[in-house]
Amino acid sequence: MDKPLRQIFFDTETTGIGRDHRILELGAVEAIDRQMTENTFHRLINPQRTIDEDAMKIHNITFEIIQDKPIFAEVVDDFIDYIKDAEIIIHNAPFDVGMINNEFNLLSKESEKNYGQLSDYCKITDSLEMARKIIKSGKRSLDALCDRFHIDRSERTVHSAVTDCKLLFHVYTALTSGQQELFIKKAKKKNKQQTLGPIEDYSHLKLPTVTVSEQELKLHEGFVEKYLTE
Repeated sequence: MDKPLRQIFFDTETTGIGRDHRILELGAVEAIDRQMTENTFHRLINPQRTIDEDAMKIHNITFEIIQDKPIFAEVVDDFIDYIKDAEIIIHNAPFDVGMINNEFNLLSKESEKNYGQLSDYCKITDSLEMARKIIKSGKRSLDALCDRFHIDRSERTVHSAVTDCKLLFHVYTALTSGQQELFIKKAKKKNKQQTLGPIEDYSHLKLPTVTVSEQELKLHEGFVEKYLTE
């Protein structure tokens, strides 16, 4: 019997962007054989430093909220146990992986244990890079992909690690379904139909009958076949 496919959809919230910034929230949801489970991982973390105002506007986490939370060293073992040997899927992986590796590096310097890098514990997949290969134009942020695939993100009033992970699961499922282009074309067609005005009655008009040659018919059929396979 094949081993079940275990995937972890992962996100962090941080004190800001840059080498000196720290993680203040870890969020992850688990999927087994492409079905989301209730086995989630969520930790708020005391980053032991101030939070940039711009970052605070995005995730709405203040220092007052996390000042009494555990530091990263106190949650790292639980985090590693949760992600170990899974495929971990991250949107814009270099950022979150860099933040985790920085935390591992700081811990390694403070203790006798070498925590290595995130890739030592799991396989890492960047869903943003995947989206760039599949979707050739347009925005590919998590919000933009949710809109493209008509995924409800009404609960995402601010960035929350676990909420983002659940949205990422649905985006990844759409990206890897093998039917994303057909889905998008159907959605566009549906939206177009919804914007049409009232149907006019032209039955009273005497419209000319237009006939086409066999050559014109073949050209038309070729065009339709090409359009449907694009």
